[in-house]
Amino acid sequence: MEHIDTTAADQLRQIVERIEAQNERIADETEARKEIYAEAKTLGYCPKTISKIVALRKKRAEDIAEEEAIEAVYREALGL
Repeated sequence: MEHIDTTAADQLRQIVERIEAQNERIADETEARKEIYAEAKTLGYCPKTISKIVALRKKRAEDIAEEEAIEAVYREALGL
């Protein structure tokens, strides 16, 4: 095995540690999001619908309209 430059090894170690720390933050945020959805459910709200609303709020109005139009065509074609 070749000798790895200690500076490069330190850089690599720092990168890996930063990624690990970010993964921990993501896991914490995911858990917090689950708790919010659970709270909404206990208050009588539908978490699935809330999730759809959150996704819709991220999109542009034009994109939403296009998706709804395509969905309407598909529903009509399937007799729904």
